Amino acid sequence: MPAISRVDASRFARWWRNIDRVTLCCVLILIAFGYILMLAASPAVAVRIGASREMFILKQVVFLSLAGLVVTGVSMLSRQSIIRFAAIGGVLALLATVMTLVHGVEIKGARRWIALPLMSVQPSEFLKPFFAVVTAWLLARTRGRRVFGIVSLTGLGVAGLLFGVILVLLKSQPDIGMLSVITCVFMAQLFVVGLPLIFVGVGVGGMVGLFMLAFVMFPHVRSRVERFLHPNVGDHYQIDTALRAFGNGGLMGRGPGEGRVKDLLPDAHADFVFAVAGEEYGLLICGGIILVFLTIVVRTLFKLMREDDPFTIAAAAGLVTGFGLQAFVNMGSTLHLIPTKGMTLPFISYGGSSAISVALTMGMVLALTRHRVTSGTISRGFGNAEDWQSGARTRRTA
Repeated sequence: MPAISRVDASRFARWWRNIDRVTLCCVLILIAFGYILMLAASPAVAVRIGASREMFILKQVVFLSLAGLVVTGVSMLSRQSIIRFAAIGGVLALLATVMTLVHGVEIKGARRWIALPLMSVQPSEFLKPFFAVVTAWLLARTRGRRVFGIVSLTGLGVAGLLFGVILVLLKSQPDIGMLSVITCVFMAQLFVVGLPLIFVGVGVGGMVGLFMLAFVMFPHVRSRVERFLHPNVGDHYQIDTALRAFGNGGLMGRGPGEGRVKDLLPDAHADFVFAVAGEEYGLLICGGIILVFLTIVVRTLFKLMREDDPFTIAAAAGLVTGFGLQAFVNMGSTLHLIPTKGMTLPFISYGGSSAISVALTMGMVLALTRHRVTSGTISRGFGNAEDWQSGARTRRTA
């Protein structure tokens, strides 16, 4: 790209000078991997279901192109615009999630999708980024008024109520995996805004209790956990096939188009796309994909260490936690490090809802971490830097 003059005051020039270009390049690399792996994995899946070989490819080209535009457009927004956008989008996503319980399409016993003319939409995918920003605003807005050593019950109470509503909705679908991700996002935000470790421990204990309850209440959760813990119990065809694919790929892979796992797994283009990468491109490329995800997460967290605005810290931490956790769940399931869970690999797996929601996530992360000349100035209504830094010092010495 040609150099942009330092005196160029256009909106694009200011955006390009201040954006985190390393993270932006990592996002573009993941989108490129998405194109490559969709070309490798989707034709066999399409033929197996009796569709055109190009069906998934053409759709994903549109989805990823839209995702690139969304990342760029959202990353240009101001912090106040991000808050307004998340509030409006969150309300719409919440209402759409409620609609899935009434008019949703049932697939494998779960109602998570709304059927549209050209695609199905999973509204809960959009709850993740919007929830992270809205709860960050609630928690940061009431900074400085503390009760029993924790964040003011006004902000914490409203955020907790919102989380409770989402918990009930996702449990009703059911979608335990999405609920787990959103719960981890909320716990991470509570931690970074100064919740004492004892309350974090209580939250983690609550998560364990909810997981045990899900294990008892939902047969599919119990089946997946038992198959993970006991290799001789149940059907292990998908995970065994995925692990063999990694073994067949070795260090350098069998070569583009030479893999066989895409002919054997029904979700090779979605939940098990990482196995396709392992077989055709080998350990080195898989390691490169993991490194790209790590770079995005770690770089964002390091940038937040130099940030003073509590809203920015809580929002970006929540967003990048959800992004990194989603990637870990997909790759960990494929490698049999955790029980299997149908969760997409960001920007790489097939899916319109996933691609756009992840694009919203990364667009908002880039917008919130843009360099600002007045980085020490706190957005109106979110407290002041001295209170935030004083609270941070108190937590470090506690």
